[in-house]
Amino acid sequence: MAKFKAFTSIWNTPNPKVGQTPKTSIWKKNKATVWYYPAKEKKYKTPLLLIYSLVSKPYILDLSPETSMIQAFNHKGYDVYLLDFGVPGYEDKDLTLDDYIHSYIQKAVQHTLRHSKSNDLTIVGYCLGGTLGTIYAAIAKEPVKNLILFVTPIDFKKLPINQEIRKLLNDERKNIEKLIDQYGIIPAMFIDKAVKLVTSPLPITPYLALYEHSTDKQYVERWRRFNHWARDHIPFVGATLKQLIDLVLDNQLTQNKLLINNERVNLSNIHANLLVISTSDDELVPEELTAPIMDLVSSKDKTYKKVKGGHATLAVKGYLPEVLEKWLEKRS
Repeated sequence: MAKFKAFTSIWNTPNPKVGQTPKTSIWKKNKATVWYYPAKEKKYKTPLLLIYSLVSKPYILDLSPETSMIQAFNHKGYDVYLLDFGVPGYEDKDLTLDDYIHSYIQKAVQHTLRHSKSNDLTIVGYCLGGTLGTIYAAIAKEPVKNLILFVTPIDFKKLPINQEIRKLLNDERKNIEKLIDQYGIIPAMFIDKAVKLVTSPLPITPYLALYEHSTDKQYVERWRRFNHWARDHIPFVGATLKQLIDLVLDNQLTQNKLLINNERVNLSNIHANLLVISTSDDELVPEELTAPIMDLVSSKDKTYKKVKGGHATLAVKGYLPEVLEKWLEKRS
């Protein structure tokens, strides 16, 4: 009975606050912002630029003071910059992957370097943000010292879909593109359903876990923050989605077939120190999609590590995994 009362009372209270780490804006363009989070006591001269996905909001990296990856970096002495792409509207339907790389990521890098007065920087990419960061690093004119990738899809030949579905998608590619053109921008609700289909085919399961722990205030607050983020998807720009479909179905990154503003994206052009981390229970981006990058870059200093956890686990630990902390300290 106590569990039931606690469970029902949960829905009558406001959602816990997210994104509480102090920050200032150093650059804005359209819906995008580069946020600056100063170190508590700066120890390292090389700043970090975090790049998150295009389908979810980046406050998962600063979910609460106890679970914030951004605060964990700050407490270790790193200045952190975050590229927040914002929420696109219908007026943004013609934004391309080229725009995201050159007009947003490259500009964010330039403003980060200028603001930090540093000669180089570390790019930290999470999920699709890591894919975008990798594309940028392969054609970057700016000094990228370190590239850190968390649960990042690179080799889409390893995508866990059977050959019949892949063939169907290939055969219907033109019709899919026409449908995307009709929408212009894919509603957030569609993105939410697609992600749930892959990661949570039984949507009641998380709520059963919440019911079991409904009298544990800390657990409930943590659950509600994470659940709020997991349901808080953003619309996807149609022009970029069409390019990403080609990138996935043709496996363009590993085949050096992707062009950004008519410049070929060749991963062998990446010479930055490279740290790649996958997790053991990631249903969205299993390590088979990530690990092949190790053989495609020209980095002399490169490390691959598989750690325990799910797709978003690294973002909400509240501390840096040991491999990351030691690796970054030596290279900053």
